[in-house]
Amino acid sequence: MTDHLLMARSTMAFSLGFHIIFAAVGMVMPFFMFASQVSFTRRKNYHDLQLTNMWSKGVAVIFATGAVSGTVLSFELGLLWPGFMKHAGPIIGMPFSWEGTAFFLEAIALGIFLYGRGKLPVWAHTLSGLVVGVAGLASGIFIVSANSWMNTPAGFDWVNGAAINVDPVKAMFNKHWLQQSVHMALASFEAVGFAVAGIHALFYLKGKNKALNISAIHISLTFAAIAALLQPISGHFSAQQVAKNQPVKLAAMESHFETEKGASLVIGGIPDTESRTIQGAIRLPKLLSFLAFNDFSAEVKGLNDFPREEWPPVLIVHLAFQLMVALGSLLMVIGAVFFFLRWRKKSLPRWFLKTLVCAIPMGFLALEAGWVVTEVGRQPWIVYGIMKTADAVTPMPGIGFHFVLFLLVYLFTATLCVFLLYRLMVHTQKGAEEVSRG
Repeated sequence: MTDHLLMARSTMAFSLGFHIIFAAVGMVMPFFMFASQVSFTRRKNYHDLQLTNMWSKGVAVIFATGAVSGTVLSFELGLLWPGFMKHAGPIIGMPFSWEGTAFFLEAIALGIFLYGRGKLPVWAHTLSGLVVGVAGLASGIFIVSANSWMNTPAGFDWVNGAAINVDPVKAMFNKHWLQQSVHMALASFEAVGFAVAGIHALFYLKGKNKALNISAIHISLTFAAIAALLQPISGHFSAQQVAKNQPVKLAAMESHFETEKGASLVIGGIPDTESRTIQGAIRLPKLLSFLAFNDFSAEVKGLNDFPREEWPPVLIVHLAFQLMVALGSLLMVIGAVFFFLRWRKKSLPRWFLKTLVCAIPMGFLALEAGWVVTEVGRQPWIVYGIMKTADAVTPMPGIGFHFVLFLLVYLFTATLCVFLLYRLMVHTQKGAEEVSRG
C-alpha cells in the first residue's frame, strides 16, 4: 500500500505542478494584454499593437494547454482518490461549478478580444480583454478555495465517518480561503511578471526591437514588482492562519521540534527528525512567535506535541519553505530597485536587465515550492484532521503506468507549447523590426 500511495501522490503532484504553471500564466497574462491594449488606444503606437497581438495569441495557446491539463486533474481526483470524492463532492462542489462558469466566460471574452478588433467599438474590444483577466483570476480563486477547504475543512459535521449538515457556502468560504487566494494571486503575478520581463529583457539585450521589448518589460515588471512588495504582508497573514489552524504544518516549515514561548525564527538549516534537532540554522530570537501570533512571547507548538505518525515530511516541507521565502525576498529586492529606477526617471541599465534574465525561473520556483509546502505540509491528511490520504486512495492497480503515460504526454505538451510561444515571439520581433526599418 505504501508504494501504491506514493505512486498516486506522485502522479497528482506532477499533474498539479505542471498545471499550476499554465494556470498562473492564464490568470496573469490577460492583464498584461489589457494594459498594452490600453496603452495602444491612448498612444496609437504600433509597437503597443504588436505587443498586444503577440500576448493575446500567447494567452490563447496557454488557455488551450491549461484547459487540457486542468481537465486531466479533474479526472485524476475521481480516478486516484475515490474515497475523497465520495465525501468531498457534495461539500466542496460549488467552487468547482463556479470555476467552470468563469472558465466559459473567459473563453468567450478571449474569442471576442482575438477576433473583435475593428469589428467592435474600441471601448467594447478593450473591455473584453479586461473580462478575460477578471474571469481567469476568478477561476483560479475558486479552485484555491476548494484547496483551502482541504486545509481548513468547514461546512459540515463529521459523524461516524460521514458528512452531515452540509453547508456549501460555509465550506467554500472557509477560514483560509481569503488568505490562500490572495497569496496565490500575488504569487502568480510575481512569477509570471518576472518571467515575462526577463524574456523580453533577453530579447532587448540581443538587440531586438527595443521599443517593443522595453514596453513589455515596464508593463510586466510593474505588476510583478507590486506583487513582490505585497507578498510578505500576505505571507504574514497566511502564516498566522497556519499557526492557528495547522500548527503541525508550521512546526514542519520551521523545523520547530520543542514547544516554547518566544520561539526563534530559523533561516536555513537541515532538520534531523531522528535527533529532533536542526543543524546549521541561523536563529532570530522570538521572531517566530511574533510572526505567528503578533506577540514576541507567544507559545509556538513544536512537532513533539503531535503523534509521530501525523508529522508531514519535515525535511521536504522545511526546504521548500526556505526556498520560497529566499526567492520571494530576492524578487522583492529586484522589484524595489525597479521602482527606485522609475522614481529617478532613469532608463533600465544593462546590469539590471541581465538580473531580470537571471530571475526568469525564480518566481515559478517559488510558486512550486509554495505548493509543496501547502500540499506536503498537510500530510498525512487529504482533508486536515478528517480523512487521511491513505484512506482516500484507489485500490485499483496500474497507477505506475498511468504516471509514466501522463509524464510523457505532459512533457510533449510542454515542449510543443514552449515551441509555439517561442516562434510567436520571434515572428513578432522580426515583424516589428521590419516596420521600424520601413
